[in-house]
Amino acid sequence: MKRFVLIDTAEIPDGGGALCLFEYGDDFVIKIQGGTGNQLMNTRTHGSEDALAEIPCRKIAQRPQPRVLIGGLGMGFTLASALRHLGDDAEVQVAELVPGVIDWNRGPLGEKSGMPINDPRTRVLRSDVAEVLKSEPQGYDAIMLDVDNGPEGLTRKSNSWLYSSTGLDACARALRPKGLLAVWSASADQAFSQRLARSGFLAEEVQVFAHGNRGTRHTIWIAEKRG
Repeated sequence: MKRFVLIDTAEIPDGGGALCLFEYGDDFVIKIQGGTGNQLMNTRTHGSEDALAEIPCRKIAQRPQPRVLIGGLGMGFTLASALRHLGDDAEVQVAELVPGVIDWNRGPLGEKSGMPINDPRTRVLRSDVAEVLKSEPQGYDAIMLDVDNGPEGLTRKSNSWLYSSTGLDACARALRPKGLLAVWSASADQAFSQRLARSGFLAEEVQVFAHGNRGTRHTIWIAEKRG
């Protein structure tokens, strides 16, 4: 019988608690320490994480030396998908706030996604994605955000800025003309769609399966910067 085996615990900076990495049979699972027991992510169901990168990266792949930013390394599947759909001249930055998550992706967890962290096009930043956005005006062709359960299902209050109008304005400033912002969410959120429009984005909601072609669906906003 499969059971959860705790592999490691990683502190979230600034008193944000901790993440726990579990082994569950052939899979890995990440949960919030002391939380409700719900999984934040696992290596078995990552279809929507793949799509978060695939959809925007396909659209920008032919641009010269495309440069993209991923907010949240997670289990590495979004990074791996971005690399699959971009050419050799691309640069993929990943901003990850929790150092332990980076370490996990350099070990056995990373093998599940093909060790994309070791790709020469990858640049890992041990930083809050909000700070990276503020420091890179017109720096990116695409930005992909998966730092929480989405704008409606936040697990950390400090993430709320990123999904606010001020945070979306910062995303717009960090994008090049016609740049794309992709945002992952566990559920739809009409208010967030309206905030995207107010921040100068032309956005659409895409529903994707978490695994395979049935079962749980997640929401991805694909938003193009106007002008």
